[in-house]
Amino acid sequence: MSATPPHQSRASRYAFMLILGLLIGLVCSVMVARALQVRRNPVPDSLMQVMAYQLRSLQPGAGEVCNPTQQQARLQSLRLLADELEPAFADIGEDRRFGEHAQALRAALDQAQRAPLHDCAAIAAVKTPLSDACDACHRDFR
Repeated sequence: MSATPPHQSRASRYAFMLILGLLIGLVCSVMVARALQVRRNPVPDSLMQVMAYQLRSLQPGAGEVCNPTQQQARLQSLRLLADELEPAFADIGEDRRFGEHAQALRAALDQAQRAPLHDCAAIAAVKTPLSDACDACHRDFR
């Protein structure tokens, strides 16, 4: 029988324990990260994603047809979503500045809905104040 030298078997045991420890640490880290992620409220991020999509879609890309009726529907969707800003952001919804920014966005959306949207140029003119209202809030609260 061939016996392995003691220093070689010890080194392999240390390497095995090191790899096992790293693997256990990785699994525990993933479990903790998932537990923290579950506790996080997905509504604020989701609301911002939907609002950003609607705002981007107001100005069609190159080669796409500009449909004023569809754009008016997007403005209505944005207005409905803007009503949910304070409840969605419960932790900062009571902040006076946040309320002012939300009200400014709603006012810009109300004004945009009243404006006649005949063509893409009119829609682009309406989109600028909306983007500015969003950017003002994001500067303060992002």
